[in-house]
Parts: sequence; structure tokens; C-alpha cells
Amino acid sequence: MDTSVLADPGSLVIVPRRQIGTKIMAAVCIVLLLLLLRAFWNGDIGWNYVAENLFSKSVMRGVVNTIVMTFFAMTLGILLGVVAAIMRMSVNPVLRSIAVGYVWLFRGTPALLQLLLWFNLALIFPTIGFFGLFSVRTVDVMTPFVAAFLGLGIQQGAYTAEVVRAGILSIDKGQMEAAQSIGMTKLRAMMKIVLPQAMRVIVPPIGNETIGMVKLTSLASVIQYSEVLRSVEDIYYVNSRVIELLIVAAAWYMVVVTVLSIGQIYIERHFSKGWGRRNQTQAAQPVIAEAA
Repeated sequence: MDTSVLADPGSLVIVPRRQIGTKIMAAVCIVLLLLLLRAFWNGDIGWNYVAENLFSKSVMRGVVNTIVMTFFAMTLGILLGVVAAIMRMSVNPVLRSIAVGYVWLFRGTPALLQLLLWFNLALIFPTIGFFGLFSVRTVDVMTPFVAAFLGLGIQQGAYTAEVVRAGILSIDKGQMEAAQSIGMTKLRAMMKIVLPQAMRVIVPPIGNETIGMVKLTSLASVIQYSEVLRSVEDIYYVNSRVIELLIVAAAWYMVVVTVLSIGQIYIERHFSKGWGRRNQTQAAQPVIAEAA
């Protein structure tokens, strides 16, 4: 053996492994993708209709409505989810039972069914009143926007409750005990100490749920809420260019999802600041100690 190599390991030349199989697989995937794009491009699709309707007023109004509904439904879902998660972990059996029942009920029924129930609430309660102080017709209050907002937001809260609860459980109980030992109430310790640390675990699934909500708003088209899918449906009912208008809807969904995905990356980085470096430092400590 060459002793000069042992004396100077830096003189070794590292030869990377040839990833022949990976390169072949990548080439096959690229070829298949190009063939698929070519098939669509040469298919019986009127791309001029796609270009004509991509930025039409009706479609853009649908895009805005989709974004607005996603924002409001997720806001309601996150608020309800945080409250339900805290109630689920309460020592009070009544609060815990209410939270369990809420999650069980709204996770157990389809979103479309909930939308239809809210939209047709007037069939059960013709009027809505408050201890006789005022009374309004339910059909005037339960508009497509309100029905979609309540149906999507309340159901989302049931899913978010479990995400938040998982994040809280990932934090060591000693954090809560230490906060209470210095006089903080359990609720204040939860809001000021536990939840901020749990955000690192909570944010990724909540981001995924937000992206899912963008696509879930398409269900609101059945109750006449004018989101993207409803907007393109109104157009292709007139010109009969179904595929072209569905391509327009798919393109806008992809744009919105891509923007939200990029935003999610930055939010995750914000809440993960210092965590990776801290883990790397802890992992390096045994090596440093051994070398010493």
C-alpha cells in the first residue's frame, strides 16, 4: 500500500458512482412527458379559446372568489381548530366531550353534504331570531357565500383541531409545568409558550390543508358560489368548449397552489429558525468530546 496516501488523505481522488439507471429513468420520463404534451397540443383542443378565456372578467372574478373563500374558510377553521384542540386537552370533562363530539361530527360527514345542509337550512328554520329581539328570513342570510364559508370553515376546524393537538403533544410537558411554577395560568402558558413552539410541527400540515382548501372550494359550485369552476361552467354551457374551459380552470388552480406552496416554504423556514442548527450542535457535541 502506498504510505503517501495514508499520510495525506486529501490526495485521494473521489470518483462518484455512475448513476446509469437514474439517468435512463430520467430520460424515459422526459420522453413520456414530451409525448404527452405533443398529444395534447395536436389533439382537438381549441387553444384560442383557452387564451381568450384565461383572463376573461368572469374567470378572474372566479379566481378572486376562490382566494377569498380559501382565506375566510381557513381563518375560521384555524380559530375553531385551536379552540377545539385546547378544549380536547382540558381537564374539564364537559369541554373535552364537546371538542370530541365536534371533531367526530364534522369529520364524519362529507364536505359536500355539509354545504348542502347549510345552503338549505331555510327548509328547517324559515327564520332566524334572537330571543325575540329580531328576526330575519334564513334564505336571505344563508347566501351561497355564507353557506360555503360555514360549511368549509367548520369542517376544516375539525381537521385542524387534530393537527394542533398533535403539535401541542410534541412539546415536552415540562414546558407547561415550568410556566405554571412561575405563576402563569394554564391558558396563558399554552398561548405564550407551548403554541409558539408547536408551530414548527403545526405549520406544514396546515399549509397542506390550505392548499387542499383551494381545491375544496370547487365543491361550492353546487350551491351556486361563483368560484373558478363555476365560472368556467357558466362559459362552456354557452360555447360548448368544455375541455378548453376546464384547462383554464386547471391552469388557475395550479397558479394559486404554486403561490401558496412558495409562501408555505418561507413560513416554515421562519418557524424553524435555529432548530436545525441546534440539532446539529447537539449531534456534534459527542464527536467533539470524543476527539478531546
